[in-house]
Amino acid sequence: MSALDGLRSAFQRDRVWEFLAPEREVLVEGRNNLILYVEDVTVSFDGFKALNALNLYIDRGELRCIIGANGAGKSTMMDVITGKTRPDQGLVYFGQNINLLKLSEPEIASCGVGRKFQKPTVFEFHTVFHNLELAMRGNKRVLPTLFASLNSAQQDRIQDVLEIIGLSELRDAMAGSLSHGQKQWLEIGVLLIQDPQLLLVDEPVAGMTPQETERTAELLTSLAGERSVVVVEHDMEFIRSIAKTVTVLHQGSVLAEGSMNQIQENPQVREVYLGGD
Repeated sequence: MSALDGLRSAFQRDRVWEFLAPEREVLVEGRNNLILYVEDVTVSFDGFKALNALNLYIDRGELRCIIGANGAGKSTMMDVITGKTRPDQGLVYFGQNINLLKLSEPEIASCGVGRKFQKPTVFEFHTVFHNLELAMRGNKRVLPTLFASLNSAQQDRIQDVLEIIGLSELRDAMAGSLSHGQKQWLEIGVLLIQDPQLLLVDEPVAGMTPQETERTAELLTSLAGERSVVVVEHDMEFIRSIAKTVTVLHQGSVLAEGSMNQIQENPQVREVYLGGD
């Protein structure tokens, strides 16, 4: 029996006696630096398997790109990781010892998992700075948020994030006046303020200009290392510009995984996703 088979067997026992099972460290043979462990995850909607025994392993500090045709399971995968959707079966662990399937969406976010949706959702009638201020960790009840003042460390943190996302000169601009790309960067900044260890980013360059796309590639690349970044995107040129490892989803499962060159040369990928020769 391999180490992975033994791990699966142990988890099967724990499902029976879940109330007695302590949190444990997740180890995959040859990979002891996992930030995200997704094993045998299946999600069905009215008999349709949106995810079909999906396995996905993300290392700390990794930048991973996820591609796949519409309906391949990309959004459902992110929904499961963030607690929006509960799978029919499978395991989802964060940081090697946190069972995400036991947590609510807010609890998962508090653990250090941040998600950016395709459409930016910023407060357009607030300034760029105030958007980041509102995202600060701490007491989010209405009155304390309205009347509390930022300390110097918090102000420095906001300034650091403004510089990372390239919006320092627009800190006092209304968010609604920003370009589409700038709103996307601001939303990434809102996530960074909360200091996530894992960022899930959905189609970050959709609708961007070439210059904004290039800047977004630089931004996401700069974030990897200090944190893990998972990017779901259809723009293959953009993926090629940032990818080290690409995972291809098809019908809810991993079809292929490897470098961009390996993915492009994979005959199965060419047939079902890239359209063949």
